[in-house]
Amino acid sequence: MADGFDLEHHGDLEVGGGLVDLAVNVRTGTPPGWLVDEITGSLSDLASYPRQDAALAAVAARHRVTADRVLLTAGAAEAFVLIARAFRPRHAVVVHPQFTEPEAALRSAGHVVDRVLLRPEDGFVLDPRVVPADADLVVIGNPTNPTSVLHRADDLRELARPDRILVVDEAFMDAVPGEPESLAGASIPGLVVIRSLTKTWGLAGLRVGYVLAAPGLIEQLAAVQPHWPVSTPALAAAIACSNEHALAEAAQAALDIDRQRAYLLDALFDPVDLRSRTYGVPRGPFVLVQVEGGAVLRNALRERGFAVRRGDTFPGLGSDWLRIAVRPEEITESFVKVWRDLRG
Repeated sequence: MADGFDLEHHGDLEVGGGLVDLAVNVRTGTPPGWLVDEITGSLSDLASYPRQDAALAAVAARHRVTADRVLLTAGAAEAFVLIARAFRPRHAVVVHPQFTEPEAALRSAGHVVDRVLLRPEDGFVLDPRVVPADADLVVIGNPTNPTSVLHRADDLRELARPDRILVVDEAFMDAVPGEPESLAGASIPGLVVIRSLTKTWGLAGLRVGYVLAAPGLIEQLAAVQPHWPVSTPALAAAIACSNEHALAEAAQAALDIDRQRAYLLDALFDPVDLRSRTYGVPRGPFVLVQVEGGAVLRNALRERGFAVRRGDTFPGLGSDWLRIAVRPEEITESFVKVWRDLRG
């Protein structure tokens, strides 16, 4: 616990027992069969130590950077730990509400962490001026979990300083059609972009992600990383998810998520019933809802077979906030029927 918030709580703790999963933001129907085949095909090489060259080249080509600007990691979670180990900030700042793993990693490494809280009445939109000028390490998600808000790339660029590490968590960026505000591959001093294959491709159990940064920063992160951190099957996945076929499928999935999210929002909110609402413009594969009696409603939903993510473990939120994953329309329709019934 940190200041009353359970930073170690994650959505997977909400699911189980036959519940329909609206708590974890992994795309349904994944991993696709072709990706399973690629991963399975790599198993014949398990006797050899993993070789990263091909995967580094594939990820670099996908983002149009050189391979020395890429660091492969055991999921985004390892990237946060490496950042906490490699850098020694005097004033670390995490912009909340946001995924709690970065702050947890920084605190675990002994760093003092300052929080900047974005406000619902501002649509959870970043104003770069609220970040302290003397902060030498800043962490922000884009689009941000759990708010689903997509920040302007120009606003993030304003946070860059010659003496500052700017960490942008883009774990959900590939769920945004066209990735219009991505900084992946941008040449900005101190920029560290984190990406994950977990959400779009359904690879939470495989643990594969990567960091994009200047070569010098990549060297600092690699220096505190264990040998062979990414397994041979995970490397096969990184290669497979970086080719043109995969990018086209991810682009279509992002369009599907846009449609499904609009369906969820239209079905969820009654313009006459003001007891629940969302703030800002959601762009990720989930929505954040403030609802009266949220904690009671969440438990009632569980009793009716649906798991949603509690919001009170995110700094800046409380028990009246719930995060709901975007799902195909038929799942959403079943969920909304129960939601409305419980809401009376």
